[in-house]
Amino acid sequence: MEEPVKPDRPTTHFGYQQVPETEKAQRVAQVFDSVASRYDVMNDLMSGGLHRLWKRILIERCGLRPGERALDLAGGTGDISALLRERVGSGGQVVMTDINREMLRNGRDRLLDAGVALPIVQCDAEALPFSERSFDCVTIAFGLRNVTRKERALAEMRRVLRVGGRALVLEFSQVWQPLRPLYDVYSFGVLPWLGKLVAGDARSYRYLAESIRMHPGQEQLRDMMQGVGFERVDYLNLTAGVVALHRGYRL
Repeated sequence: MEEPVKPDRPTTHFGYQQVPETEKAQRVAQVFDSVASRYDVMNDLMSGGLHRLWKRILIERCGLRPGERALDLAGGTGDISALLRERVGSGGQVVMTDINREMLRNGRDRLLDAGVALPIVQCDAEALPFSERSFDCVTIAFGLRNVTRKERALAEMRRVLRVGGRALVLEFSQVWQPLRPLYDVYSFGVLPWLGKLVAGDARSYRYLAESIRMHPGQEQLRDMMQGVGFERVDYLNLTAGVVALHRGYRL
């Protein structure tokens, strides 16, 4: 008697490659282990310093007030967490998380050097170890595209928000059509070259360019947020759509 045919394992994209869902997190971890020590330098070089402005705009639109509680997912080297901490003041709290230990270590050290001590948690955005309705604001900056199951992470963001709370997603998006040929030259030519020159790793920055192309565009991400229950979802294009800032509420 023949054995039944086993169904194919679910797959997802890792850049332009299709890989088993169970492997993506490990592959992303390898990328960020490789680039963690030069992450901030590369961000400045890649964006011409614009990433600092984009993050400031996120902070201006987050609506946090002194005494509130914020969760920063994919907190990386701590720059968003530090800005959130300024908003909530000594009476509030910011929790910084990342799935990658090396990124968290760099972020922790950078914050401590600046005299900022925050709760830091290594966890997966798809399975947050926090109670329902425990934060006033949840942010994720340049991290959602690396998540295997984006809808699950968005649903988790909503779950941990209090009623009236808001989630903000800052992420690379679909650039204005007339700029796409030039943007492609930069993404697939200049970025890997910079990665090799500065971080000694061209492959990880080629993955960065590919992951941006595979990430949902502005309208699709808005629909995904609405699909998991966010309300009043809007987005703001930054730098001709190179980056978009999405915001949604739990009402």
